[in-house]
Amino acid sequence: MIIPLQLPAGIYKNGTDYQSKGRWVDSNLIRFVDNTIQPIGGWRERADDSVSGVIRGMVGWKDLSSARWIATGTYNKLYAYTNGTTQSDITPTGLTAGRVDATNPTGFGNNVFGTSFYGVRRPERGVNLPATTWSLDTFGQYLLACSSDDGKVYEWQLDTSSVATQVTNAPVDNTGIVVTEERFLFCLGAGGNTKKVQWADRESLTDWTPLATNEAGDLELQTTGDIMCGKRVQNQTLILTTSDAHTATYQGAPYVYGFERVGSSCGILSKKAVAVVDSGAYWMGEGKFYGFSGGSVSELPCEVSDYVFNDINIGQVSKVFAVTNAKNTEIWWFYPSGTSLENDSYVSFNYMTGAWMIGQMDRTSGIDSGVFNKPTMSKSDGVIYEHEIGYNYNSMLPYLESGAIELGNGDNVMSITSMYPDELTQGDVEAQFFAKFYPNGDEYESPVISMSNPTSLRITGRQIKVKLTATRNADFRIGANRLEVKQGSKR
Repeated sequence: MIIPLQLPAGIYKNGTDYQSKGRWVDSNLIRFVDNTIQPIGGWRERADDSVSGVIRGMVGWKDLSSARWIATGTYNKLYAYTNGTTQSDITPTGLTAGRVDATNPTGFGNNVFGTSFYGVRRPERGVNLPATTWSLDTFGQYLLACSSDDGKVYEWQLDTSSVATQVTNAPVDNTGIVVTEERFLFCLGAGGNTKKVQWADRESLTDWTPLATNEAGDLELQTTGDIMCGKRVQNQTLILTTSDAHTATYQGAPYVYGFERVGSSCGILSKKAVAVVDSGAYWMGEGKFYGFSGGSVSELPCEVSDYVFNDINIGQVSKVFAVTNAKNTEIWWFYPSGTSLENDSYVSFNYMTGAWMIGQMDRTSGIDSGVFNKPTMSKSDGVIYEHEIGYNYNSMLPYLESGAIELGNGDNVMSITSMYPDELTQGDVEAQFFAKFYPNGDEYESPVISMSNPTSLRITGRQIKVKLTATRNADFRIGANRLEVKQGSKR
């Protein structure tokens, strides 16, 4: 009997081991395209763009002469650079430095008076001080920036001999900023009020006092959460808090903007955990993923949520960031796993097919292609890379592993005697098989085998798994491999 090894696209990693039967359960550096298994594109370093420090904010834009710029921010620095020029340190004078890592204060003075005993180190308060991130946007051809720990709004007008300067009259102690489609500058968490949105007059950065002759204004959201971030989406501005989601829609005078809650119990996990595509916005929440495409927020069915949210380092979730890879219709979230202090893992979602993927990669900030031809992302050592270029993964190799494969209802023992690979180029991938007689029983493994046509092997069990691993950096394609199986009696 010959059976096709053609499992549904995407990773399933929820529940028990047996629940994942007939699905792929683990992967790295893999995506599915048109029913084939493919490696993601590799990366290469952008010369002269690396910084000293961990980048936690990045934006790309073109100026009026079509020169392409990138700005990045670390816990204590702000940088700008363009193709063909050296990097410029544009850190504002007097910028309040923040934190590389999230911290949980302990020790004297960090709890309610009278807690614990004299001379005893206080317990953790339970609320982390988050890692410093930057809210970066553009106003025309100029850069706007706000550090989450400094809270001031800065502007930089492309003069590489000058640093960014504080915007006159703008609120301070802000959570972040966003420029709306109508060219209003929103300050989020304005003036230290974590529920307040305040905006300057249209096309102005300095006119913040509401008058009958302008469109400046402010509004305090009716929310139990704190404002985290804002994004332009579908002729609206989406504002995400720790507990819910709101939209701001331009109405003109006298109210200027109308605000509406579009989702409850859908708060965002970190200030950078949201990405926007033409169809809407997607973000990571606490234990769930959400999407907004107009109307109301919906929870995304996620087939790897158990794995991701059990794997994530809760103490460092402020470092989670999302980036779009629109050419491949994907959203990627990078997060710190286990006890890691830095983002070392990813989960991606194909918003056209609904497939989820997981893997390992160290990235701390990024932008999609558009201004630049390729997605651009930074590593925790400050090095910046162009992505989806070639198939170099810095010593890693792509792999994909299946869950249990059975015949019928799984009662019968089966022996696999041969595999007939369906590859674009033979030799790019090797295989290894694993067998069990019971879901929690001992596992038997085959040797690692080169995939020839046919490939002889001998392995027996009620449940068979297969792991496919690239043998070299190559643009491989795997379709419907087939297995030759002999069915035995019940055992």
